[in-house]
Amino acid sequence: MYEERRSARVPAVVWSRTAGVRQQRVLPDGCTDLIWDGAELFVAGPDTRAHQPAAPPGTRYTALRFPPGTGPAVFGVPAHELRDRRLPLAALRPEAEVRRLAERVAGAADPAEVLERAAAEALRAAGPADPRRTAIVAGLRAGLPVAEVAERAGLGVRGLHRLSLAAFGYGPKTLARILRMNRALDLARAGRPLAETAALAGYCDQAHLTREVRALAGLPPALLLAPPPSG
Repeated sequence: MYEERRSARVPAVVWSRTAGVRQQRVLPDGCTDLIWDGAELFVAGPDTRAHQPAAPPGTRYTALRFPPGTGPAVFGVPAHELRDRRLPLAALRPEAEVRRLAERVAGAADPAEVLERAAAEALRAAGPADPRRTAIVAGLRAGLPVAEVAERAGLGVRGLHRLSLAAFGYGPKTLARILRMNRALDLARAGRPLAETAALAGYCDQAHLTREVRALAGLPPALLLAPPPSG
């Protein structure tokens, strides 16, 4: 069972999930997560491909999902160091600090609230967010060419690439592909036919959509969106 809500304290989504027998496919979305699995705090970095976490059935996760560009300020490392990785939080932050946080989370009636407070403290310590990051995501999500996104952010193309690696974990073209795929899947889940979805999301045609989704998610959209088998 999966639940989520928007955090009132930090720019993040609070989510929780109980692992079942069937493995859940986690798709790349440009986000980073701070996750409590009942025993340990760990970080899920920005993915370039689908990930299928393995956990015993009944494992309860509580987590914060940070939008593209926010995670580095919380974890104190460039996003490219977290790309396609799952790491204990203690590998990134002082061990004593992480141990105290884990003790508070383990003893809390609402573990998510403890995580939200800790993330808020980390963001305050990091200082004001770079507004260019939000502008870059907005431009790429709108389908603007990389050169135009760079110009709007007051950067050259190489400067945009360096900033993107540090903020998002990968270059702007990869981020644009991931954002476009997620927009297309949202459209398809809302009931749009795949041919219409491809056109609205900016793909050349349905075949292009299928190739991109397969490359990033590991399955073609028809299988990815199919309801799970009963039983």
